[in-house]
Amino acid sequence: MSKSYPKEKISKQRLKDIIGGSIGNLVEWYDWYAYSAFALYFSSVFFPKENATAQLLNTAGIFAVGFLMRPIGGWLFGVIADRTGRKKAMTLSVLLMSLGSLMIAITPTYNQIGVFAPAILLLARLLQGLSVGGEYGVSATYLSEMATPHRRGFYSSFQYVTLIGGQLLALGIQILLQKVFLSEEQLQSWGWRIPFVIGAMLSITALYLRSSLHETKAFDAHKKDKHKGSLKQLFKHPKAILTVVGLTLGGTIAFYTYTTYMQKFLVNTVHLSKEQSTLISFLTLFSFALLQPAFGSLSDRIGRKPLLIGFGILGTLCTYPLLNALSLTQSPYIAFVLLLLALIIVSGYTSINAIVKAELFPAEIRALGVGFPYAFTVAIFGGSAEYIALWFKNAGHEHYFYWYVTACVFVSLIIYVSMQETKKTSALDADL
Repeated sequence: MSKSYPKEKISKQRLKDIIGGSIGNLVEWYDWYAYSAFALYFSSVFFPKENATAQLLNTAGIFAVGFLMRPIGGWLFGVIADRTGRKKAMTLSVLLMSLGSLMIAITPTYNQIGVFAPAILLLARLLQGLSVGGEYGVSATYLSEMATPHRRGFYSSFQYVTLIGGQLLALGIQILLQKVFLSEEQLQSWGWRIPFVIGAMLSITALYLRSSLHETKAFDAHKKDKHKGSLKQLFKHPKAILTVVGLTLGGTIAFYTYTTYMQKFLVNTVHLSKEQSTLISFLTLFSFALLQPAFGSLSDRIGRKPLLIGFGILGTLCTYPLLNALSLTQSPYIAFVLLLLALIIVSGYTSINAIVKAELFPAEIRALGVGFPYAFTVAIFGGSAEYIALWFKNAGHEHYFYWYVTACVFVSLIIYVSMQETKKTSALDADL
């Protein structure tokens, strides 16, 4: 039986569940991003020695392949969440993520077991891709359904606070290992395994937190529906599906360009040291996380659409100049300012994309509707962003990638301009 909220404690309990769901989300995304944060160190361990860009290209390829599991995760965990509950789906996703992290932590090197090393790495990333593919849709649905109507933008923005927090935690551990505990040689040799061990242990904490969450009222109200959580039901909402794909396209490429890929860009293109790039990434991401609730709260006052259009216009106009300026600078301070400006622009998308998607679908298919088309789009565009960037660089045409990101943001801008204001037509209102 799902727990119900005592009337006299409903506000306090709702806040407690939002915090609990958010912390679990942080642990999930830490595990996912630890791979990217430490790829600079373990890329040479899992693949035969070539040039540095080629090793990063191989590592990024496995990163991208992990994304291919995300639509399956979005479908699988969306069905579980809509049919058996948001809480059960979130708990199961943590278990899968923990297993993937543990596998990466203990996998022998290429010199020790040959091609089996990258094969095991690939399997681990496939498991993590399945997990994180389901995590987004379910946690977005849970936070949106738990939020009070007039603060939905604010509370749902914490999904990206904790998503970014996962990256910050990974980078924070990397900074400590770099500057306090280990030498460059030790990190390259075995120290890169430490964050994956930490991730597996943190997942146990997340599992405990999620096991004590309450189920949402929206799910409880529809738990006896016979056709909930099915693709057949989902495809009865083609406009909402296409809206999710369109609004995600530009946002996810911009997000992964300025977060996941940027650390490598600062080392491989700007030629900053690994320590400098890690510190810049950490500081800009910390600022980025703080911006999310502010933008989310703003959307509760003026609507979701103005923020999305603002991101679309500024992203279209500023992406090439910002990335080109970053590639030419030699100053870590200027690199910090340019990257922060880029992330301020991207906040118009990241802070509210979860609530916008949740507001498009009825409760009986909400987790599936939010998670599946989003994961499909991220798998194709977000997961390939780093690989495409490195491919263009390897081919000697790195600036082509800047135009590619610009074009994708422009496509999303067309969707933002033409879509309805979801704050006024929210399907979440039907759950009240």
